[in-house]
Amino acid sequence: MIPLDQAVVARLESHGERFELLVDPDQASRFRHGEEVDLEDVVASLFVFENASRAERASEEALKKVFHSTVFEEVAPQIIRKGEIQLTADQRRQMIAEKRRQVVTFIARNAVNPQTGLPHPAKRIEMAMEEARVAIDPTRHLDVLVKETVKALRPILPIRFEELRLAVRIPPDNAARAYADIAAAATIEQEEWQKDGSWICVVRIPAGIQDDFYALVNRLSKGDADVKKLKQIY
Repeated sequence: MIPLDQAVVARLESHGERFELLVDPDQASRFRHGEEVDLEDVVASLFVFENASRAERASEEALKKVFHSTVFEEVAPQIIRKGEIQLTADQRRQMIAEKRRQVVTFIARNAVNPQTGLPHPAKRIEMAMEEARVAIDPTRHLDVLVKETVKALRPILPIRFEELRLAVRIPPDNAARAYADIAAAATIEQEEWQKDGSWICVVRIPAGIQDDFYALVNRLSKGDADVKKLKQIY
């Protein structure tokens, strides 16, 4: 549960009544967009207020009138999903900066320049976002922000989202130790352990992380792995 001094107000006005919760702004945003977040990780207190700043609780009559329930676990999700999150100027700036970083990171990891087949550096994406005057709404889901950003960037920056399929062979001496790290870095589509103890697999990765993946495989195998690029997935 978030500390009270870090919480903001989620407010819903309906049927002439006002209801407020004290919430974590980031967790509340995730909750609103359907992510699996425990309610206790979203709220700072297990009370529904009429006026949170004065610690005035909402009456049972008002709760029943609007929500047909006085149970916190039934009422609070409706306030979070339908209400308005009240951010301070500093909180809003911090959330915008963090969401902007997430958008840049996602594009850099998952997209490439179709003219070269190489990923765009994060700095180039940031500069293009500034040129396109991309505005980041911190309350919107990352998927929505990425789509809007890419649409704004395409007249400035050639972008194509694609994945790579790679066939990887790790020699016997390093195969067992390499398995967990490769499984964490890529989606394994097929795998097989050879009689000599080597491990071969077909993996799928975002095109933007191919250099990092090659470096990972090289480190795990001490330079003895074989990696072959298969067809690209667009």
